[in-house]
Amino acid sequence: MALEKDYNTTRKFLVLKEYGRNIQKLIDFIKTIDDKEKRTKYAHTMIQLMRQIVPGGNYALETEQKFWDDLHIISDMNIDIDSPYPIPELKLLYKKPKPLKYDKHRVKLKHYGRNIELLIEKAVETKDPEKRENAIIYIGKLMKTFQSTWNKDNTDDAAIIKNIQNLSDGQLDIDPEKVTENNLFEVLYRDKGRSSVRRNQRSTRSQSSGRGQGGARGQGGRQSSGRNQHRKRRS
Repeated sequence: MALEKDYNTTRKFLVLKEYGRNIQKLIDFIKTIDDKEKRTKYAHTMIQLMRQIVPGGNYALETEQKFWDDLHIISDMNIDIDSPYPIPELKLLYKKPKPLKYDKHRVKLKHYGRNIELLIEKAVETKDPEKRENAIIYIGKLMKTFQSTWNKDNTDDAAIIKNIQNLSDGQLDIDPEKVTENNLFEVLYRDKGRSSVRRNQRSTRSQSSGRGQGGARGQGGRQSSGRNQHRKRRS
């Protein structure tokens, strides 16, 4: 008797690959059972088996309902059982998500980002001269901070003021001499990694120098105490 060859191309379409073909065959078998109560009992056993094959990590209500939904999906919504959850709707399952709308706004200076442009727009709307100047100073600090991450050797305040004028269409301005004299565009934060390395190097050097001095003092103290004891014995 010749054995029949079983190829994947001749098999039934595998609905949910994560459960495998054997689960699908068992669900097809449950569909053929005449007694509804027995079908429901077998379906509960099948849910336990599906949970072992694809562990969810927790047994929340959403996870439990997902297994029952998968059982109905594998059965092609054609299994008559008393399910603890409603049968999922095919329209919702195969509903395509709405396409994402990409921001088509063109950023003038990409290395500063869109948030800087939004801050400049808010500063332009500010009517109080003092608050507007404070806003310009804060924006300048941010821009200098961003610029220093890309170019640490050249962070010119005049260039930043020119960029603010460009992004605000000439509506925001500040005296360059005032900025330079008072260091108004000081970087908001420094490179913490380098500073911490330097502090560690300094502490290591101080500890090593302290140990060397302490060791010399200890040896000198021991030598002097030995000399005193030798003198007492001779006397």
